[in-house]
Amino acid sequence: MQRCIELAMNGLGNVSPNPMVGAVIVCDNKIIGEGYHRKCGEAHAEVNAINSVKDPSLLSRSTIYVSLEPCSHYGKTPPCADLIIEKKIPRIVIGCQDPFSKVAGQGIKKLQVANREVIVGVMEEECRWLIRTFITAHTLQRPYITLKWAESSDGFMDINRTGGSAAKLSTELTSMLVHKRRADIDGIMVGTRTALLDNPSLTVRNWEGNNPKRIVVDRELKIKADNPLLNDEAETIIFTSLSKQIDETLKNEYITIDFRDNPLQQILHTLYKKGIHSLMVEGGSTLLQSFIREDLWDEAFVEKADIKLKEGVEAPIITQSSTIECQKHFGVDIWHYLR
Repeated sequence: MQRCIELAMNGLGNVSPNPMVGAVIVCDNKIIGEGYHRKCGEAHAEVNAINSVKDPSLLSRSTIYVSLEPCSHYGKTPPCADLIIEKKIPRIVIGCQDPFSKVAGQGIKKLQVANREVIVGVMEEECRWLIRTFITAHTLQRPYITLKWAESSDGFMDINRTGGSAAKLSTELTSMLVHKRRADIDGIMVGTRTALLDNPSLTVRNWEGNNPKRIVVDRELKIKADNPLLNDEAETIIFTSLSKQIDETLKNEYITIDFRDNPLQQILHTLYKKGIHSLMVEGGSTLLQSFIREDLWDEAFVEKADIKLKEGVEAPIITQSSTIECQKHFGVDIWHYLR
């Protein structure tokens, strides 16, 4: 099962909104096949593992290990549970049950009805952690939310400014790590002030990978057309209180919401319906603190720079007592990780 998890991680950044899944086939205590879900819309892990077996006659006395319950419904691909039955694989070991309503135990039931031996819950916690974004989306109907910011050693995100350059807190290494995280997620969010002051592109540049969808909260549509966030490098979704049609010439979509009625909940539910299951919030202190205040976050990465600003924009404060914190050192900087 540990090998299933290792294989599944190869799909990171390419399978969303599907979950990462790995599968291993064992016969006579030897691995004879492996596979993982490579890309959304393509073959699932079980299919790739079965197809990798050089001698299909061994399948009838093999065990297939899979990190997530085999699907039982027709989606973009046929049901994996049916394939396992068809190939006469007698024993199935499953990491965790699928939270998706169209599966949710039905794959397990189908295998059991076919008189297969089914074991569920092997390394269950680790398998559920692997698909935490998928679980969050299908149980809470919102994306899995990661907060990210950099702050000085005395607790400031930036100097007070109306323009000009921001305080430089990130190093070349930590900037690369941020871009790696961008390549692994579906969407990245900032607010109006960050967009206007920093002119961010929010694209993946210091790492290889796909650009996330850019999400901007721009209540009064203050961001001008020449802002990098509105270029054609990546799709941008703008949430506003005003009415504006979709920009057909670029990859931009304007969505009108009522900012008087739980705007974050409206935004998150809209993103969920659009298939954005993981969201990184890289905005300013006000936007980040609003997520913290409403307890709408799952992980936080805080870069603590070895720099004192003495005054300026105060960094957000996480007050929830249920957080787990660990630290990683990158030279003189420290990254705090909370969840």
